[in-house]
Amino acid sequence: MDEAKRIITDIKAGNIKPIYFLMGDEPYFIDRLTEYIQNNILAEHERDFNQTIVYGKDTTVPDIVSMAKRFPMMAERQVVIVKEAQDLSRSIDKLESYAENPLATTVLVFCYKYKKLDKRKKITKIIAKNGLVFESKKLYENQVGDWIQRVLSGKGFSIDPKAAHMLVEFLGTDLGKINNELEKLQLILPAGTTITPQAIEQNIGISKDFNVFELTKALGTKDVIKAHRICNYFTQNPKEKPLVVTVSLLFSYFSKVMQYHGLTDKSEAYAASQLKVNKFFVKDYISAARNYPMRKVSYIIEKIRAADVKSKGVGASPLAQGDILKELLVQILN
Repeated sequence: MDEAKRIITDIKAGNIKPIYFLMGDEPYFIDRLTEYIQNNILAEHERDFNQTIVYGKDTTVPDIVSMAKRFPMMAERQVVIVKEAQDLSRSIDKLESYAENPLATTVLVFCYKYKKLDKRKKITKIIAKNGLVFESKKLYENQVGDWIQRVLSGKGFSIDPKAAHMLVEFLGTDLGKINNELEKLQLILPAGTTITPQAIEQNIGISKDFNVFELTKALGTKDVIKAHRICNYFTQNPKEKPLVVTVSLLFSYFSKVMQYHGLTDKSEAYAASQLKVNKFFVKDYISAARNYPMRKVSYIIEKIRAADVKSKGVGASPLAQGDILKELLVQILN
């Protein structure tokens, strides 16, 4: 995240590399960097003759090298972008000789998604020496909320922590999907708006009342009626709220409650750093720890693991998915 920003800052400052090898499991940052290079290295009137975009499955490394060795026409540089470059993984070593002495007037960009070059290989070391190798890593779930805050802050918006949590619960860690939804909200809502759970529910269709965040909150405070109401909603909407996902998130929640029990320093700031959650949510874990002693939390985690096995059909459980969740809630709350 920070490295991607530094790359853009360097380009703005005129520190432009002859090769950018953008690789890794998170396509969002690869796409954003490629988009920035595509739209900013050359002036608009220079792009017709000096910007080439090819796809890995339709080209070869020798062809790419041939393109890279061309000189720009009436411009300081040319840009060659290779999208879906992972399709060239078997022959990427053929880039070595060009990477040893890349043309200073060419900016060669590889979008190598969902794969990585072996950092021990010669080709990787050569590109890193004479160009730039960027690894786009998937964010952990606890990092995505901060990422959402930063993206919106840069656009003049802010977001309620619960609203950010709802997006992560619904869309997971897929930054591309989350960004698409954020862009929709930015078109609908006035600049400077704080995005609320109500805005998420009204414009994206994620329920602000019937989600795993509200379920864990109800369990943490032992609000039996609310917990069972949410459970019934999940049971009636299994496609929207699959049991395997719910069980996984319950496991994550109670694992953090167990971790909180083990902290010697239970101040909010320290607990947030250790649990890797926003300070806004620490009070929920404090409340849950009061209601569930460590021994009870250990028992709950054991029952969640058993429910996870049942939810995946192991042992041919006779219980329906909704009944598994109801049974688990009874075990947690009793």
